[in-house]
Amino acid sequence: MIGTLINVATILVGGSLGLLLGVRLPASTQQTVLNALGLCTLALGAKMSFATQNILIVIFSVLIGGIMGERAGIEARLSTLGDRLQTRFSRGGTAQTRVTEAFVTASVVFCVGPLAVLGSIQDGLLGDHQLLAVKSLMDGFASMAFAAAMGWGVLLSALTILVYQGGISLVAMMLAGTVPGGLPPGTPAVVELSATGGVLIMAIGFRLLEIKRIPVGDYLPALAVAPLLVLALQRLGLF
Repeated sequence: MIGTLINVATILVGGSLGLLLGVRLPASTQQTVLNALGLCTLALGAKMSFATQNILIVIFSVLIGGIMGERAGIEARLSTLGDRLQTRFSRGGTAQTRVTEAFVTASVVFCVGPLAVLGSIQDGLLGDHQLLAVKSLMDGFASMAFAAAMGWGVLLSALTILVYQGGISLVAMMLAGTVPGGLPPGTPAVVELSATGGVLIMAIGFRLLEIKRIPVGDYLPALAVAPLLVLALQRLGLF
């Protein structure tokens, strides 16, 4: 789990630097940074989603995952958590930090993508944390920008990274030896997971740009549905 711990550290360091920078930026500049992040996030999500080899898998993953998440109330639970933390730590309840928004946005952006999955698997299977080291560098700069524009809630995403990537690495460690040489980047399950994640990242872009507030948290189960659909179709000889 060395790669995951490095990732957690870079997010905390980058986010802390972003907080120091953010308090020195006027509100108009913070909004400019936020708009830039929204545009880049939208572009990243579109690029990832276009990599799908079967758009129907992405569609059904998002639909099924969204229904599952809505029924489980994931977005509502995340909002409640963020609101409680904001109430507890905000001075006098007047701080303008958007804890929930920052927490959910950073968590999705940092966790979705091939590097998070492949890097964690490689780290667990082979003890090779090179991919996660590269991801950590990118996440460090991204967390700096997010924290400067959205506040300290970005730092909470480090916990999400620890649980998500650390969990994948631990499972990979238990399966070490059964997948010689690791997991190729072009593996269909990983490709469709990444493409489905791209759709969720686009939703984050819409939220950042205030185009439409989509409850992204409710769609998180889609990330588990996508690879399961691929595996099921492969078993049936349909993929």
